[in-house]
Amino acid sequence: MSKQSSIIFFMVKMLTENAVYFVLYFIVLFIVSLGEVIYKIVYYPVYFSLQFVQVAYKFLTGQTFLRILTLIGTSILTAIIRTPMMIVIFIKNMIKIVESFVFWILFAMISLYRFLRSAYFRFFVFGFIFCLLVLFIYHSYVFIHDLPSPSSIGEVNFAQSTHLYDRNGRLLYEIYRDVNRTKVSLADLPESIIQATIAIEDKHFYNHKGISFFGGILRAIKETITTNELQGGSTITQQLVKSALLTPERTVERKLKEIVLALWTEQIYSKDQIIEMYLNQVAYGGSAYGVEEASNVYFGKKTQDLTLSEAAMLAGLTRAPSIYSPYINPDLAEKRRNQVLNQMYLLGFISKQERDKAQNEDITIQPPTTNIRAPHFVMYTRAYLEQEYGSKQIEEAGFRVQTTLDLEIQDTAAQILQEEVNRLKTLSVSNGGIIVLNPKTGAILAMVGSVDYFKDKYGAFNVTTALRQPGSALKPMLYSMALTRGFTAATQIDDTPIIFHIPGSESYKPVNYDRRFHGRIPLRQALANSYNVPAVKVLNSLGVQSFVEFAKDMGISTWEDSSRFGLSLSLGGGEVTLIDLAQVYSVFANGGYRVEPMPVNSITDSKKRKIQGHRVTNKKNDVGREGPYPGDC
Repeated sequence: MSKQSSIIFFMVKMLTENAVYFVLYFIVLFIVSLGEVIYKIVYYPVYFSLQFVQVAYKFLTGQTFLRILTLIGTSILTAIIRTPMMIVIFIKNMIKIVESFVFWILFAMISLYRFLRSAYFRFFVFGFIFCLLVLFIYHSYVFIHDLPSPSSIGEVNFAQSTHLYDRNGRLLYEIYRDVNRTKVSLADLPESIIQATIAIEDKHFYNHKGISFFGGILRAIKETITTNELQGGSTITQQLVKSALLTPERTVERKLKEIVLALWTEQIYSKDQIIEMYLNQVAYGGSAYGVEEASNVYFGKKTQDLTLSEAAMLAGLTRAPSIYSPYINPDLAEKRRNQVLNQMYLLGFISKQERDKAQNEDITIQPPTTNIRAPHFVMYTRAYLEQEYGSKQIEEAGFRVQTTLDLEIQDTAAQILQEEVNRLKTLSVSNGGIIVLNPKTGAILAMVGSVDYFKDKYGAFNVTTALRQPGSALKPMLYSMALTRGFTAATQIDDTPIIFHIPGSESYKPVNYDRRFHGRIPLRQALANSYNVPAVKVLNSLGVQSFVEFAKDMGISTWEDSSRFGLSLSLGGGEVTLIDLAQVYSVFANGGYRVEPMPVNSITDSKKRKIQGHRVTNKKNDVGREGPYPGDC
């Protein structure tokens, strides 16, 4: 079938299945009938009541005893007779007004009714509707004709890889789309991977016709309004046409194209064909495109040999491969797998026993075998790029990314980390991380996330972005806040025993690392010797809530719920990431200005056009020259 024939068939079928029937004629009849009923209900009871009052009035005023009563009590009769008479006259006048108004309404409605039934009106309406229909069909045809045909979804197109370089132009890694993927038919796929994908991505897949109004569009509208950004809510069919035929930008026009192509695709392909193309097309992270290749990359086996737990983990990757990657975030990958399994259970795909068994299964991930330099930094940068431009764009657009990394500093840092960990093995230290920032620009010069990225267990785990208790490393930030709140380097602080009684919990009695107390000492001495008791007293004076807010301004991004922290926060009782801690210390070196860490210097596309430069975000902190500065102490 040609593209033109396919378009005409698609449009005719959509028009016949979704025709709208107008009921204007019946609405007019209903309004006329309702007016007539209201007229009769209101007019006749009031009319006959007034006639009765009028007859009774004439009868009473014509009797002899009333004349006698009139002579005896004119004032009484006047009060009794005239007041009801005035009321009756008022009511009669109101009835006439209502009668005239109802008559006018009825006359207008009857005239309108006759006009609506006239040949002139029908000719005008039908002509107007016909013109609109012709224009709609014409513009719809032009709009659809310019779209790529869904018939090409199954075709594999060659794409250009994205190259990551260090700041001096040395290649770190190539992000590319593996065009030599291994396609697999739906019949050869295990039922578990199909059910897991449908459960987590599009539970109404077999019931909708390409788009899910209540399940997808309304959710997308809600997220767009609440986040002020065009959001998804896409079905599997929409995701398929978006990844195979459209660009990744988030615009209304692109979303409309996505919806039309999804409806069109459903007219061409069966549901089984669509889910088969999706599973062969979708990205699972890295160079793994298609479920068969993803199974080989992550587990070293064919999809037919996947366990239920492994199938659920693969299905959970497609939404955000970099975030849920078992290489980068094993804990998040496991949490996502359990979410998929629970959704499969709620939809009746698996039993509770199967779900629980799969959630408790230990999965062995095959270590990556690609050539890569500074792997933790590369994965960190890749996640940043995918968040900014989307996975498909990064893996196909041929970007040239000059990162902020200095490979010489990176190699030196890796060597130092290895030596330090070996030196501390007697203290049960087995891993560590190093982050090097330029405090003026926020450029990440080195990022060593572990001793060995390719180590079988936890090698790919990035220590620099993991939560750890910082210990006394937070004390400079605490005393910096004190300097902005009236303290000076010479302020005397009591290093004496104290017990803090906290309602609802045990009393807190801080002690110094040397188990001694040193009396009244200046702030500079308390910081230089890293005494615990003075730090706790200073935090108590400043307030935990205030310190949490100050820490956020300095660069700590993990202290969202301040209610869970106490006075031990001054001694490192709140977990932070190493990259956040490095950002805090860069504030001291940058005159009180905080600069967001940045992994990218510049990005050019395949035609050497610059699409992004180094972004420096300066944020002024209270630590500045307008008050006592830590460097002056």
